[in-house]
Amino acid sequence: MTDCRTTTKEHDMTSIAFIGLGIMGSPMAVHLQDAGHDVTGYNLHPDKTQPLVDAGGAAAASIADAVRDAQVVAVMVPDSPDVQDVLLGEDGVFANAKEGTLVIDFSSIRPDVTVELAKAAQEKGFRLLDAPVSGGEAGAKNAALSIMVGGSAEDFEQAKPLFDAVGKTVVHVGGNGAGQTVKAANQLIVAANIQALAEAVVFLEAYGVDLGPALDVLGGGLAGSKVLDQKRGNMTTRSFEPGFRIDLHHKDLGIVTSAAREAGVVVPLGGLVAQLMASARANGDGGLDHSALLRGVQRLSGQTP
Repeated sequence: MTDCRTTTKEHDMTSIAFIGLGIMGSPMAVHLQDAGHDVTGYNLHPDKTQPLVDAGGAAAASIADAVRDAQVVAVMVPDSPDVQDVLLGEDGVFANAKEGTLVIDFSSIRPDVTVELAKAAQEKGFRLLDAPVSGGEAGAKNAALSIMVGGSAEDFEQAKPLFDAVGKTVVHVGGNGAGQTVKAANQLIVAANIQALAEAVVFLEAYGVDLGPALDVLGGGLAGSKVLDQKRGNMTTRSFEPGFRIDLHHKDLGIVTSAAREAGVVVPLGGLVAQLMASARANGDGGLDHSALLRGVQRLSGQTP
């Protein structure tokens, strides 16, 4: 396998198979292609491969076709069962990729599932990094993602140029499963911040305060956050096109609460926000951006979203 540490536009390209070209995966694959790598994409909905093809990459008709000649396989799919299918299925990575291939799982899944998949990878002659990301659609489009990586230090160093092509903050946080554990903590913090911002917006509007200036001054003080910066527009305009869907954050908070119980720690705020996310989903908001937690605050306040 080509050493990714010397892979630049002026040196050898790395052949990458990218499985999952959704809201996050598509711009990530394009950035890798633009960085001088040779990227072949696969998605269940073939039309999603077009941005990568337009950038000079290729589209595959199956996972097997995508990974057969790849040096690195990147995966960005919604949930633990999806990653298991991609890696363990008959048409999947372990059955069709070359021995020694480095697999980078950018998906956000259960830490225990990642640990088991890493063991299966090792048994079959592959190497696995769990590398979940934070930053949403904007971070993916701007190559500014935060990437928390679990796995061996050697594999991390080899993959670092690939991470740098799609992310701004890239940190090796420990062995396999550590990346997913840190991502779970990230999702707890993000959800709590979104819920607090949503409550603040409804509170301010109830008193007739001019929302724009109010959020400007809040953003300049201790209440400021990336959540406020990135989600205020969604809430003020009531536009909830998904950058990160409530369905996915619901899944992630399930990971948080179950993993916390297994560890014997309590996350009372996490449990509450998980229920509020579940309520939003039950009310039909699962396909909206997670900033649509605002609609739940409105419903609880007797308002029509």
